[in-house]
Amino acid sequence: MPTSTLAPGAPGIRPTWTSSAKDLVTTALGGSRVWVTMGFGIVNEIYWPATGTPQIRDLGFIVAGPAGWSEVKRVAQYTVTVPQPYVPLPRVVHEGEGWRLEIELLPAPLRDAVLVSYKLVGEGARLYVLLSPHLGNSGVGNNARAGADLVAWKDDNALCLVNDTGFARASAGYVGVSDGWQDFNRNGRMAWTYDEALDGNVALMGELATSEGLLALGFSEHVEGARTLARSSIAEGYDTLRQRFIQDWEDWGRKLVIPAGSLAVEREAYISAVVLKVHEDRSFPGSIVASLSVPWGNASDSSGGYHLVWARDCVEAGLALIGVGEVEDAVWMLCYLIATQRDDGHWSQNTFPDGRAFWDGIQLDEVGFPIVLAAKLAEQGALTGLGGVEAMVRRAVRYLVNHGPVSAQDRWEENAGISPFTIGIEIVALIAAAEFLAGEERAYALALADHWNERIEDWTYVADGPFAQAHGVAGYYVRLGPAVMDGGLRGRINVKNRSGEWVEAAALVGMEFLYLVRLGLRRADDPRILDSLKVAEALLRVETPQGTAYRRYNGDGYGEKEDGSPFDGSGIGRAWPLLAGERGHFDLLAGRDPLPWLETMARMTGPAGLIPEQVWDGPAIPERMLAPGRPSGSAMPLVWAHAEFLKLLIAREKKRPLERLASVEEHLANGAGQAAAWYWRPDTPFDALPKGRELMVDMGEPFTLHMGFDGWHGVADRKSSPLPFGRHGVRLGAADLAGHHSLEFTLYMADEGRWEGRDQRIALAS
Repeated sequence: MPTSTLAPGAPGIRPTWTSSAKDLVTTALGGSRVWVTMGFGIVNEIYWPATGTPQIRDLGFIVAGPAGWSEVKRVAQYTVTVPQPYVPLPRVVHEGEGWRLEIELLPAPLRDAVLVSYKLVGEGARLYVLLSPHLGNSGVGNNARAGADLVAWKDDNALCLVNDTGFARASAGYVGVSDGWQDFNRNGRMAWTYDEALDGNVALMGELATSEGLLALGFSEHVEGARTLARSSIAEGYDTLRQRFIQDWEDWGRKLVIPAGSLAVEREAYISAVVLKVHEDRSFPGSIVASLSVPWGNASDSSGGYHLVWARDCVEAGLALIGVGEVEDAVWMLCYLIATQRDDGHWSQNTFPDGRAFWDGIQLDEVGFPIVLAAKLAEQGALTGLGGVEAMVRRAVRYLVNHGPVSAQDRWEENAGISPFTIGIEIVALIAAAEFLAGEERAYALALADHWNERIEDWTYVADGPFAQAHGVAGYYVRLGPAVMDGGLRGRINVKNRSGEWVEAAALVGMEFLYLVRLGLRRADDPRILDSLKVAEALLRVETPQGTAYRRYNGDGYGEKEDGSPFDGSGIGRAWPLLAGERGHFDLLAGRDPLPWLETMARMTGPAGLIPEQVWDGPAIPERMLAPGRPSGSAMPLVWAHAEFLKLLIAREKKRPLERLASVEEHLANGAGQAAAWYWRPDTPFDALPKGRELMVDMGEPFTLHMGFDGWHGVADRKSSPLPFGRHGVRLGAADLAGHHSLEFTLYMADEGRWEGRDQRIALAS
């Protein structure tokens, strides 16, 4: 057979059907290190040896017969079933003109291999397997060889596809030029039998010798190892491996503590628990990627996609797992977070499962969430014997107090400022951290949390505002308050997914404020919360045939374009089922049953119950497989959304959110709603001090406070004293401030030998 000599990686014309939307995700619970995704009824990405590294783009089939040939995923007439909602063993039945194809996908419990049983029924029908290697998370520089087995390799990544009855013919080609699909498209049959294709974007095809049999795909550092794993998996016997796989998942599923709900909700709860479990890594226990998918499939060349670890998503999943009784998994997640914390106390925006940073942004909610997880596990009595928890908490607190409350990114990873969601997590984290601190550090963390809590509205709530009059409210929380240097609430925000358009901060509304109620920082009947909800309902609520969901914020551009084409840096933000869960949590705290929100989330799923990041909220576009209220091309499944579903179901039973910490409730119940001292900092200044408060001028380096009262009378200098966590401050107590109407001051920075260069004035309430 000749070698394929056509250009490596040449552009092709094959229609792209690889999508981020998955039918199902699965893995075995043994020592195997493969994670498998399915979409359009075929195998999509397979990850090995960790959840951050996809090794193939897809493994699918062509059926050829008297009526012509079809690629089964393009026929798209199939059903997916599993033995139990908590046993992710997918059986797929495809139907085409004159044929029926049954496949079952089984990750080997002990080996790095995946087995696919197949049975084709149809007069004169022949079956061909298509395999697209994407070794080491890239289609570049792959090598493929076709012989008795189908193999591919690049660097220290290799795979081998074995058929128990052998291949009648096989071929290796370049994608878009000499691959198997191109062969059928041009010739109407398998006409090419190339031995190998080297150093390019390659693909393999094999004609299966029989209409019923077993495929095994092994992964290893070398082709020989991959072949050994594939062949030994076949040798052990499919029925034996299948029984072990089912038994392992059934044993796990029966231990889950799933609250009662409707049948659809309970089924979705089991599926959600499975999704969280499947996304856990075994090479790096405790890491959990956000999704075994890449949003909008082939429209993105990102090597990260969503198969990365975000500390926020990791903790959200950990809290949900605690709720369903999988406390040990949450402990592993805490251990992972301890290990991946940076020396200065923060966590990278996201990382590969091994801890290597991918994006380098910093989100302060991701610094606070690990403290929340530690505190929740402490409530469960699950920290016994763990090492490094207190040190982790202390480092995280140090970072929060030195860099908060202004976050370099909000939870949507787009803008700097103060978000109600992020500041809420920061405050709760500082309060919860007090249980791990002592002395002056404990007092400082609590005092700063009280001050930030009291000032949330100063930073994130607008009285009047452009939407107030139209919706009959006194004011509302904004999506994000810019930093003082950027104009604060009178500033503007660069909406990055709208070609850098600048929008007034007061003109952007999100759902972030609901977390203030969820965390216990504000009451559900707070007029400011209710007014904000009225505005959010008017601007963000989306009605679909499956129920109600919400957009992230008005004018969001993260989603498909109007014609359904993929997001490419701009688009139209679509409705998020996750936010229906957040809305449901608010209803629970307002005294209403959140079951309708759970049922809505369960209806907005894919064929096998996976919850997407977004659902399509425009008119149906059948040619793009977009239907109102159904998954869009965004990430699916979204671990965060499945965690939200479970947490809402658990909160419904417990009558309280999982994020509601006992230590926070106790602190706030003890009258800590009013801060004893206000902390003046250059990035969060204030021009008036309420009556009865002390004043702390708080800086990150030593300084001298040059001050006077009532128009610079009684000028004096005070040197700062060390505060916890590397801060420095000058405290002015009641005796210092008594009888005065204003304080004027400026700062001399001792280490730098320079004056601040501007005068400050604070009005003192009498």
